Amino acid sequence: MRNTQRKGDIALTQAIATFTKFGYDVSLPVTESASYDLVVDVNNVLYRVQVKYTSGKEIDLRNIHSNSRGYVIKKASKKAYDWLYVYSSDGSEFLRKECLTGRRSINTTVLERLTKDSI
Repeated sequence: MRNTQRKGDIALTQAIATFTKFGYDVSLPVTESASYDLVVDVNNVLYRVQVKYTSGKEIDLRNIHSNSRGYVIKKASKKAYDWLYVYSSDGSEFLRKECLTGRRSINTTVLERLTKDSI
């Protein structure tokens, strides 16, 4: 398994654990083609969540995958997701309650740390 895929798996499972610990129901899309990684039910309102992993201050927001023609790099389209969850290698968790459309990256210094009260 590729290292970047493993990091994504770590971030996704941590997001599921955190939102579940906070008392929210979490759902996963059946397909991998969705522009979000999970859905969180907060008081009967569903939020599509894009999950990212970072080992530094800069978070790459692009989605990169390969196909028969090589690598495909995409930036988020308008309303592709509702929330951005970021898991850092130091154990920090961040939540941004908006879709960062068309951006290549964002710095953790402008993100709010995730707590139950921040949801």
